[in-house]
Amino acid sequence: MQLTIKNALSCLFFLVFFQANGQSIDSNSLIENIRFLSSDKLEGRKTGSEGNAEARAFILEQFKSIGLETHYKNYQQEFSFSNRRENKTYENAINVEGFIAGSDSRKLIVITAHYDHVGIGRANDSGDSLYNGADDNASGTAALIELAKYFKKHRPKHSMIFAALDGEEMGLQGAKALVKDFPFPLDQIVLNINMDMISRNEKGELYASGTYYNPLLKTILESVAEDSTPKLLFGHDEPNTGRDNWTQSSDHGPFFSANVPHIYFGVEDHPDYHKPSDSFENIDQQFYINAVNLILKCTLALDAELPKE
Repeated sequence: MQLTIKNALSCLFFLVFFQANGQSIDSNSLIENIRFLSSDKLEGRKTGSEGNAEARAFILEQFKSIGLETHYKNYQQEFSFSNRRENKTYENAINVEGFIAGSDSRKLIVITAHYDHVGIGRANDSGDSLYNGADDNASGTAALIELAKYFKKHRPKHSMIFAALDGEEMGLQGAKALVKDFPFPLDQIVLNINMDMISRNEKGELYASGTYYNPLLKTILESVAEDSTPKLLFGHDEPNTGRDNWTQSSDHGPFFSANVPHIYFGVEDHPDYHKPSDSFENIDQQFYINAVNLILKCTLALDAELPKE
């Protein structure tokens, strides 16, 4: 698909409007939320653990205080799955879902981030065995809360679902459950925006993966992210190239398998990935704030330009 001249002018107008009005998330709340979600108290948020339940309760209360609607009892979609590696069935996995009705469309943008991590595991050289998962993925979860807060105050054109997903670290289980038991026909979804690891990158780069399959998305994002901080890059989505392909690497994967377009915001792996050192102290706070504001900017542009019928 190609962007029309009308849409291109619309994107330009949107960019000027955005810059003039300075839309942004609450950076103080963002940092305090990622601090809590990656704290030792939550013990790595492994699915089924007390720390995971406490993280979920925190997200649930945030969604309630924001005033989101929901399609599940007390905002919680319960599901079960079997983990072959552990030879165990998890009966108490839970996604947290919130909803905002759009002003112009019943079509949906689904925004996702997983809140689980790997819990307590092998100790590192310093004896630390607690995997806090600050970047992976307290960063995406805290951003999800702030985006929900923003769009509750500034009603989007498309209806939006905000889903904090469980069980990602055990095979994208929360996303699979959501797609399987989605509260609307899947063809109402125009886009899944997934955030997983967005709080640090030494090169100052953030990827928007998924545009290979939907070039229109790249055109929209390029029009609003020129000279952005962090730098918005595209890729990690081309099949059969021998390169690192992220298409099934996080919770956007089940949406992709269901033929739902996606944008996956994330950074390339860093030395602390899936290690106890992925802690709050090692995130780059300014990069993180800028990244979430850039994701907000991109989401606003996508909401304005994607089909509403």
